[in-house]
Amino acid sequence: MSDSDDDDIPRLSSHTLAALQEFYAEQKQQSDPGRDDKYNIGIIEENWLSQFWYSQETALRLAKEAIAAAGEGGRIACVSAPSVYQKLRALHREDFSVYIFEYDKRFAIYGEEFIFYDYNNPLDLPEKIAAHSFDIVIADPPYLSKECLRKTSETIKYLTQGKILLCTGAVMEEEAAKLLGVKMCKFIPKHTRTLGNEFRCYVNYDSGLDHEI
Repeated sequence: MSDSDDDDIPRLSSHTLAALQEFYAEQKQQSDPGRDDKYNIGIIEENWLSQFWYSQETALRLAKEAIAAAGEGGRIACVSAPSVYQKLRALHREDFSVYIFEYDKRFAIYGEEFIFYDYNNPLDLPEKIAAHSFDIVIADPPYLSKECLRKTSETIKYLTQGKILLCTGAVMEEEAAKLLGVKMCKFIPKHTRTLGNEFRCYVNYDSGLDHEI
């Protein structure tokens, strides 16, 4: 190849090359995040049609509530509540175990703690998930409908030994009480984006979420 042939090969400017390298780094980070930040809320982006992540403050409050309710060595199930799972793991504590039950397979980056879950098949769970094997279940049904809450409730009642922390719209208060025996808490959860419907937490036990802080 002659020098003139080399001159014909297009070359990227240093600025363009740096931008391209940054793009590839971001893509790699999303597909294979490092240990230190793989549990950051937002590392997996929201699907703007059906996913709404909790704010950092709300995720932390719910995570601490779950730990307190589960007790030392307790087992926690996060059903369609990935940001609570992420916050629990970001705390780097070893005195509890936790699973994430989620339809979005991007969360499979969490390995054996990820359980594929479709609320349309509420009891289609792997054999390793035994009935009534979790001290507390935190659930945030993906859709604001009676059908979705009813089917998710089947999963909740199968998983829990008793304690339930449900996060859903205020309009579902009566239905939630009927299906799960839960009552609305004083604590009001917040999200990273503003929702069109008022959102609340419900529990069936004496919860710290029902006390002002």
